Amino acid sequence: HVQLVESGGGSVQAGGSLTLSCEASRLAYSRYCLGWIRQAPGNEPEAVATVDHRGNADYAESVKDRFTISKDNVKNTIHLQMDNPKAEDTAMYTCAVKWAGYGCMTASFNDDIAYWGQGTQVTVST
Repeated sequence: HVQLVESGGGSVQAGGSLTLSCEASRLAYSRYCLGWIRQAPGNEPEAVATVDHRGNADYAESVKDRFTISKDNVKNTIHLQMDNPKAEDTAMYTCAVKWAGYGCMTASFNDDIAYWGQGTQVTVST
């Protein structure tokens, strides 16, 4: 089955920059949607960025214009560049994949997830 392995989490100063990566192995299905879901203690999971097999991206309003999701088709890897992070971005960030037939918008990404990564912690300090 598909394996998702995240890297790049850690601590970052507010206003700095951090990049998360997620390598997807055995992603043989041709139409898919990859994305990042974050969850802070006491909060509901929030999908912050998604990208489909064509490279179309969608962002949650909370991160729009600050985060950028990109896809490396050769390495089957997605990246989440976090610019100008804020304290409220502190959370566990988990990579996930679903099949594109379910749509690839952040508003509905949390539904029908097929596979999850193990998660990587991001802590933004002020």
